[in-house]
Amino acid sequence: MSKNYYVYILTNKSNTVLYTGVTNNLERRTNEHIYKIDKSGFAERYNCDKLVYYEQTTDIEVAIEREKQIKKYKRQKKIDLINNFNPDWKNLFL
Repeated sequence: MSKNYYVYILTNKSNTVLYTGVTNNLERRTNEHIYKIDKSGFAERYNCDKLVYYEQTTDIEVAIEREKQIKKYKRQKKIDLINNFNPDWKNLFL
């Protein structure tokens, strides 16, 4: 049985901060951000609790490499990625 891994982008209510992460459980990890489980984390500090983008793969190495790639993107390229996937920037977690 293969496991799923996710690369995701969260933002805050005003869409001004972008946080990129990787996880094997998107629902659990998004909840951890929403409920600020790691109070010292970047996403928690900047109130990134709105899931606006994600990709799924069954290979953890692919997920980690993709996360690194997205983190290196300039802001506009991340915005373009989100706009192509979720043009209204709706919270995909709801």
